[in-house]
Amino acid sequence: MAAWFGGTDEGNKDVGIWLSQKENGQWTAPTLMAEGIIDAKTRHPCWNPVLFKAREGKLFLFYKVGPSPREWWGMVRTSADNGKTWTQPERLPDGILGPIKNKPVQLADGTILSPSSTETKVSWKGHIERSRDLGKTWEEIPVDPQTDLDVIQGSILFYPNQKMQMLCRSRKDRIAEVWSEDGGKTWGKLSLTNLLNPNSGTDAITLSNGWQMLVHNPLIRGKKWDNGRQKLVVSVSEDGEKWHEVQVLEDQPKGEFSYPAIVQAADGKAHITYTWNRRNVRHVVLNVGE
Repeated sequence: MAAWFGGTDEGNKDVGIWLSQKENGQWTAPTLMAEGIIDAKTRHPCWNPVLFKAREGKLFLFYKVGPSPREWWGMVRTSADNGKTWTQPERLPDGILGPIKNKPVQLADGTILSPSSTETKVSWKGHIERSRDLGKTWEEIPVDPQTDLDVIQGSILFYPNQKMQMLCRSRKDRIAEVWSEDGGKTWGKLSLTNLLNPNSGTDAITLSNGWQMLVHNPLIRGKKWDNGRQKLVVSVSEDGEKWHEVQVLEDQPKGEFSYPAIVQAADGKAHITYTWNRRNVRHVVLNVGE
């Protein structure tokens, strides 16, 4: 299953949330899942859909509605039958935005941790939103609120002994990281990694074999906003500190290949989607070794 926002251009009022499922080797015709129609006179663009399936079987489609990332609010629809039917769109509580780009994770006790962030004209700030009742209620967990680093769009990774890592997009030409030693209850100080990042979205997961897999643009930003997004790669790490590039997905003189999402299926294969020059969604499947 894949979800994306689509319309005449990012930020235009006709942009909605679309969803497609792969059945019998073919992707279904896209279904319009959400529009930003408020009333007869007011319509806003939709943004950043995030699919997440809890172990209990509940499927979530989170997304945003609003004039811009500085003014948007969180929305959600859920399904109890793997996407055959969905609840009506519901606005998340005030102050809760939902996952901004990358999917939540679920702990052994059922707790859901959602990587979230806010954007203003002054700064970008990351935080975690936690639910202990399968998404009925949420609470915010701060992440280094005094940091000078501008970060958004985190991905949460697991390590032994309740250790966790969140990797974030930053404006400093590097992916930022922050660690938790208590299963995500509290977080330390944000810092920059050695991983290049041209102020573009990344995604990462903890694989079933315990390794980490990251999809990212391994370049720095040029003069234009999309410079640095012409190359997209997959890297892996055993400890979250030393990363090794293992697959080049795109490497072109020009182009935009960005906003990746990654999941690991029940058969162990890694599924990656990303935007291909803002015209298509590309789907890549990787075999993952034990």
